[in-house]
Amino acid sequence: MKERYYTVEQIAEMIDLHPKTIQRYIREGKLRAQKIGKAWRVTGHDLSLFMEGPGGTDDRSMSSGMQELIGGIVNDIKLSTVVDIPVRNSAEAVQIANWTGAILNSRSPEQGPVSMTSQYIESEHTMRLMLWGSLPFVEVFLRSLSEMLE
Repeated sequence: MKERYYTVEQIAEMIDLHPKTIQRYIREGKLRAQKIGKAWRVTGHDLSLFMEGPGGTDDRSMSSGMQELIGGIVNDIKLSTVVDIPVRNSAEAVQIANWTGAILNSRSPEQGPVSMTSQYIESEHTMRLMLWGSLPFVEVFLRSLSEMLE
């Protein structure tokens, strides 16, 4: 049976990545390839190994190439969340707004655009935060908020 070979462009289209990313994976040894003429070719077997990682399809044993691929997707995911925090008074709500503003302003530029709105609901003694941003940013923000409130 004859082995099927894929071009960098075909692989990039299949897994929705830029061809230069695929070329980088090849250069770094994350994706096995052979040079045929002036172009790189990847066998179907090597592509399957790259996509499945060293332990099959188990997410806990993904190859570093697959983890990097998923990392690129994760940054494209946007989340919105509402957090209600019980407070005693408006001064406490202002303090939380200042803390959360500091978290927001100290984020990494790689985390992309973000948005936060805060509201003190006096009748409910609640500070409401409405947050929008990338999955990594929201994860870091909520972890920081949790540690801050402990």
